[in-house]
Amino acid sequence: MNMFCFQCQETLGNKGCTKIGVCGKPPLVANLQDLLIYSLKGISWLNLKAREKGINEESTDRFLLEGLFSTVTNVNFDQEFFLIRIKEAANLRENLKSRLQQAGFPAKEFSHQPAVSWTYQSDEDLINLSTTVGVLSTKDEDMRALRELVTYGLKGMAAYAYHAYQLGFKDDGIYHFMEKALASTLDDSLSVDQLTALVLETGKYGVETMALLDKANTSTYGHPEITRVDIGVRNNPGILISGHDLKDLEQLLEQTAGTGVDVYTHGEMLPAQYYPAFKKYPHFAGNYGNSWWLQYKEFESFNGPILMTTNCLIPPRDSYRDRVYTTGVVGYPGLKHIPEGPDGRKDFSEIIEHAKRCQPPLQIENGEIIGGFAHHQVVQLADKVVEAVKSGAIKRFFVMAGCDGRMKSREYYTEFAKALPKDTVILTAGCAKYRYNKLPLGEINGIPRVLDAGQCNDSYSLAVIALKLKEVFGLDDVNKLPISYNIAWYEQKAVIVLLALLYLGVKNIHLGPTLPAFLSPNVAKVLVEKFGIAGVGTVESDLKIFLGE
Repeated sequence: MNMFCFQCQETLGNKGCTKIGVCGKPPLVANLQDLLIYSLKGISWLNLKAREKGINEESTDRFLLEGLFSTVTNVNFDQEFFLIRIKEAANLRENLKSRLQQAGFPAKEFSHQPAVSWTYQSDEDLINLSTTVGVLSTKDEDMRALRELVTYGLKGMAAYAYHAYQLGFKDDGIYHFMEKALASTLDDSLSVDQLTALVLETGKYGVETMALLDKANTSTYGHPEITRVDIGVRNNPGILISGHDLKDLEQLLEQTAGTGVDVYTHGEMLPAQYYPAFKKYPHFAGNYGNSWWLQYKEFESFNGPILMTTNCLIPPRDSYRDRVYTTGVVGYPGLKHIPEGPDGRKDFSEIIEHAKRCQPPLQIENGEIIGGFAHHQVVQLADKVVEAVKSGAIKRFFVMAGCDGRMKSREYYTEFAKALPKDTVILTAGCAKYRYNKLPLGEINGIPRVLDAGQCNDSYSLAVIALKLKEVFGLDDVNKLPISYNIAWYEQKAVIVLLALLYLGVKNIHLGPTLPAFLSPNVAKVLVEKFGIAGVGTVESDLKIFLGE
């Protein structure tokens, strides 16, 4: 076994990738990611002690966020990146130990925790160590499942907290919890019940993190508003920006103004089209293409350079490799990386000059799609929505948020959307929407039958909308609303969304196209019995369940 990874939905055979990741991640990178996570757990264990002594540096918090985020699926494939980060983690760890000793913490305690006492002399030492600290180092499968459920939730949480941090919105309580949770996965004395409680607490902080990011985005760029987005192309050369980072988009738009270069969104960056602050840029063109897994075709036809700001990168083909740029924690061997300066600014001049040398994008579709139905906008429409429900025009809402992926089984979500009765409305967020957001599903009394709240983190908006409807209808339980949950997942940001929904008390969520491989049979049984979690079947059988037939 060269590696073991089962953190994403497409893991091999729904069991685990052992030779190379289905995502394209090589074994060495997979193992180094395991060692970085192990290092972050050690730093968290130390920083909890440091907090007790009044020692805590913001740089430590940021290092944890970036480290966790870099190991999310399809973020970073670069072994040199991880070797550097692991060495930085070791230095940070030793600095914490030194400061703790100065504050009176007994040095002998460090030797009792392997995650803070390992040493190395060479890269080879790190590579050898990396094969011993992965997922399978936890032998009990139930403990392993719960630890990984927490860890993957934290990875998703870190991604959202990172974006908020980039906009200047921070919450030490969130960082403190992340350290506590990471350190808890090192504690062999914790029972299954205690780890289960930690899973739900992770969901609690997931809600807080998504609320923080929502505040960061809307305070900075305004509340998303109903917007019709062009999916055709213009005649100017363009830059395609993909991922999730709105600050990167803002800086790119500022720097491309007046250059004759248009900026298009791709994948999860589509919802940036809904924010008022970005609409002032006349060269902010429409959305190009679909979800992440089709980039092997769409990056080819775009003709211009592509900026990957976060996860969703797949190994680029040689035909367009020289046009792909990375930034933030994204990395791939041989791709040009645009770093962040000490002042938080990024210099996009190279990618802009590259765009000027390229042909305009090749048109692959035309028309428009509508979105911008985040919680602020939907609350403004509340009277209209409530009236449609009371009159019977809308019988049920279906939350179909989450991730898209390349497996053929995901055609289920397109067919499910097509088969829904005409008196139902889809609430969506994340790239799962690309399975149905271009279908001619029509409207109900002027309300589109697909209401797109935004990126995967904007699943928070869907929870806010549900809680608002619960209040409007005077219900005592969110599960009494005419809302069903049929959610697709792919990576770890979807995991924290799921845990957040469970914490909010949402039950009977259908999760697909497969249940996570990292759930042991016993842990899966708990989720089924306590929360009504279920997988997906056929469109016909699932509709009968959802509609009570």
